[in-house]
Amino acid sequence: MLALEITAEEVQCGQMRPEHLTAAVEALQVDGFVVLKNVIEIAHLEILREKMLQDVRTILERDDAPYNFNTSNIQQDPPPYPPYLFRDVLLNDMAVAVTRAILGPGVKNSFYSGNTALPSTLRQPVHVDSGQLWKNLEAAPPAYGLVVNVPVVDMSPANGSTELWPGTHRDTTVSYDEDIKVPEAALEPRRAACAPFQPVVERGSLLIRDLRLWHAGMPNRTHQPRPMIAMIHYAGWMETGEPLRFPKGTEAFFAGSALKTCARFVDEPIDYINAPEAYDFSK
Repeated sequence: MLALEITAEEVQCGQMRPEHLTAAVEALQVDGFVVLKNVIEIAHLEILREKMLQDVRTILERDDAPYNFNTSNIQQDPPPYPPYLFRDVLLNDMAVAVTRAILGPGVKNSFYSGNTALPSTLRQPVHVDSGQLWKNLEAAPPAYGLVVNVPVVDMSPANGSTELWPGTHRDTTVSYDEDIKVPEAALEPRRAACAPFQPVVERGSLLIRDLRLWHAGMPNRTHQPRPMIAMIHYAGWMETGEPLRFPKGTEAFFAGSALKTCARFVDEPIDYINAPEAYDFSK
């Protein structure tokens, strides 16, 4: 796994070194993921961690708690209002430099949620967030969407770091309109060719991965939930769903970025606790 040491100078000026940008793009094209280190202020993550861990308890009190596949993992939105909005999370210059280099001008974010690994011995099935747009191609086309994951705490195999399957974004057998779970028969041949692994990603870093990459939520064998924020950057031509909702008065927060945020600014309170829904979960 390529983990790039981004310098304080790059972060401060908002410009990634050409050699770092080239390396990040190549890693995403070949492996399907890359880590950018030291690009988010720890103080911002501390504020988010405290709030998101408080919110876990409230989310689990819902009658329809938004479990993903099983009770080891919940879908959890971060609070979408000040003082919990941070540019180095939502509009991170280093992340945008990489996603824009791959997805082109007009890159846009239409997702601001996340998932929290609960203390558990369960794992998710191997799946993709979205498959290939077209079936039966001999070779996979370039990326159309990239997930930007922000660990709110240090993430490791101990607390359920996401299992990644290198190179599987180029597999053409899982399509956009099919079950996102990878067929069991496909796993062992792929494992023999290139084994999956769980990375260590320290807080302050972020992980960018191709939307088509095979991955799975893994057991969190600690006693503390492990929150992780997720955004999805799409190519400008890609159709996306409902815009994200943020409070009126926060419009200026999103200005001046090369990343367009698909947003609607509203007067009413935003019920982010009850917004996420369960995915492929049955009791």
